[in-house]
Amino acid sequence: MDADRMEQLEPVFRDALASVAQRLNAFVIDGGTDVGVMRLLGRARSALEGSFPLIGVASFATVSIPGQASSARSDAAPLEPHHSHFLLVPGGSWGDEAPWLSAAASALAGPASSVTVLVNGGEVAYDDVARSIAANRPTIVVAGSGRTADRLVAAINGQATDERAQALVSSGLVRVAGPVDDADMVAATLSAALSPVQDPRAPA
Repeated sequence: MDADRMEQLEPVFRDALASVAQRLNAFVIDGGTDVGVMRLLGRARSALEGSFPLIGVASFATVSIPGQASSARSDAAPLEPHHSHFLLVPGGSWGDEAPWLSAAASALAGPASSVTVLVNGGEVAYDDVARSIAANRPTIVVAGSGRTADRLVAAINGQATDERAQALVSSGLVRVAGPVDDADMVAATLSAALSPVQDPRAPA
């Protein structure tokens, strides 16, 4: 993402995503590298002096690790320094981490509520959303954040020509939050999705 897009997205990461995660003490999992949305999330956690676990899941060969030999890939990315934990997994290509990321989210959530949040996103995002759907995990798409996220929003609104987006939204598990410049609205949508579902048979 260019600098203008990063600046546009910064408030939604700080005032919505990281803020809700801190309030709920939620586990947050992403790709862990010091680029794009992972950089924004790490910096948002730092700006809030957050204590919520922020776990980066990355394929070993796609990241550069301080104090270790260089990765075989010329486009290896550094790890984002404000994450609390990293899970480095097998794989030599971008996207190889996707099944591990989804499995880690399911394992950490257990019976609790969990969601996938898509902000912007490239080609790998389609696979991430597909794996979320396969795990019966809802995806919240932030409208106006660009690229894959906006293609999914267009599909929900019946305006898409992207067949992959149409297939994903047909699951009924893709929801829209936003617009991106309304952090309060995004935060409210995320909070509602992560609130425990009360059994209607339970006593009040």
